[in-house]
Amino acid sequence: MSRRPRLVAVAVATAALTLLAAGPASAGDPTVTHPRVVAHFDFGRGETPENIALEPDGSALLTFAFAHKVVRVGKDGSGPTEIATLPAVTDPSGALVTGLARAHDGTLYVAYVTGTEEENGVWRIRPDGGAPQRVVKVPVDGFPNGLALDERCGTLYVADSARGVVWTAPVPDEGDEVDATVWAGGPALRPTAALPFGANGLKLHHGAVWVSNTALGTLLRIPFEKDRTAGAIETRATGLTGIDDFAFAGHGDTALAALNTPSKLELVRHDGTHKTVLTGTDGLSNPTSVAVRAKTVYVPSASYFAPAGQKDPNLLLARVSRNKL
Repeated sequence: MSRRPRLVAVAVATAALTLLAAGPASAGDPTVTHPRVVAHFDFGRGETPENIALEPDGSALLTFAFAHKVVRVGKDGSGPTEIATLPAVTDPSGALVTGLARAHDGTLYVAYVTGTEEENGVWRIRPDGGAPQRVVKVPVDGFPNGLALDERCGTLYVADSARGVVWTAPVPDEGDEVDATVWAGGPALRPTAALPFGANGLKLHHGAVWVSNTALGTLLRIPFEKDRTAGAIETRATGLTGIDDFAFAGHGDTALAALNTPSKLELVRHDGTHKTVLTGTDGLSNPTSVAVRAKTVYVPSASYFAPAGQKDPNLLLARVSRNKL
């Protein structure tokens, strides 16, 4: 199946899933207020923001999935300014730029889904403006999506939505390329027959790799063993229909999750209960990812499934209070 039909399948299948009732309010919940859309993008030009990383000044780095670009948008909405374009492929309509991670020195790592032997995998973009270079090879039937960098260990972790695994690879030296190896797998990460889109968002947090599974509507925690291998997968929340990426809202395990198809931002508590904190009326249009910096939450929307004439890919910012739960 081509990559663009995969996205359509997500819309059709997730609409059939049953929503789980949100849990009761908690006095420890972070609050999300003052939502405002700071930048609108052009869907017709492929400006569909898929993932986000933040720069020290609060600017947002975004992957534009269909345009195959990485861009910068100021916290005030200025831009987008192009950082890099990934190489052209044989069938550009089936290629997507997905996950994004930023090293402290400004080096970017980008997941590129192409279905081709030469390009499918993770690419590195140096801050000096050099040409992007593939550094991690992922099999052609893999769909590298959520991406995280462990700088201390020099290791990349990648969620594969098609194969339903988490890949890992060492960050290679300049000019080198390495194969991804499976770090974690199993039914909890896999897609389903109804929805061929499993492991999606990925974050490193509190001694574990956290992963969302779009097909199952779940948020998972995979602890590190002492030797950095994967421990047993824990299901930390269910009923998150259409979950894409997520970010943690404080020092604890409370997360904010982008629910793509229902156009919601969901607060997921440390006990697995959850509630909606932003919706389409606030400006969300198929949100894809989340980032939190201090008292600001960033939520890009790709507007993948909005009706023609109503597509509004954008970047929304809101105020968030942080908690310790």
